[in-house]
Amino acid sequence: MDCVFCNIAKGYSPASVRHESEGLIAFDDLYPKASTHVLIIPREHHEHLDSWIDAGGSGDEMLQFVTATAVAAGVAGNYRVLTNIGREAGQVIPHLHWHLMSGDLAAF
Repeated sequence: MDCVFCNIAKGYSPASVRHESEGLIAFDDLYPKASTHVLIIPREHHEHLDSWIDAGGSGDEMLQFVTATAVAAGVAGNYRVLTNIGREAGQVIPHLHWHLMSGDLAAF
């Protein structure tokens, strides 16, 4: 499988990493829709949130990581988190990711 997010998670492709843990990594979006636009992904490949939860992914782990990423990005207490599940919902890359955005939000 050739997944751009898997390649970033494995260090094969470059990214501006903001925060990372053993299971998750956060990096700047290449096409930002806000002043701060960070993508958060699990290092392990999961197509979307439903498949991640089905595999035992922890919402607590993700939420703690999102909060720590917001602190690292300097937007704690003033941000938006969004994920899309499936193409009809707007998911373009079939690897679970959350958008953490703050500041001037463009149409999303």
